[in-house]
Amino acid sequence: MLKTTQMGQVGIRVVMPYAARADLKKALTSQLKEYDEIEREVYSIASSRGLDIKELDPMAKMMSKAYAHANLTFGNIDSKIAAMMIQGNTRGMIKNLKSQHHGIKDDAGVSSLLQKLLNCEEANIQQMQGFV
Repeated sequence: MLKTTQMGQVGIRVVMPYAARADLKKALTSQLKEYDEIEREVYSIASSRGLDIKELDPMAKMMSKAYAHANLTFGNIDSKIAAMMIQGNTRGMIKNLKSQHHGIKDDAGVSSLLQKLLNCEEANIQQMQGFV
């Protein structure tokens, strides 16, 4: 869950400077705030349970940045940003659904936060569809 959230944060921060439309920038800013909040909740739950959680690998961050920069060089940049966000949220949903089906249900706090993240990703996809 933490890695998915951090990947969303990285992705948004990378594409934000390329966004031309003010309403797209506003949507991305809102999504980033949601990811920031979920990340704080992940750390809070982990801390309260004495869990050591692994952060997103720096290589994954670097690869995400390189991919975004390569894809945002020409054409309808806002549409490309929206498509990339939809793809990223879809991957995050798949990863988190797999987690949900593999024992996360045993912890109500984690399960609730995971559902919040899934709902966030679904809403993000819906929001970005208007920009494709």
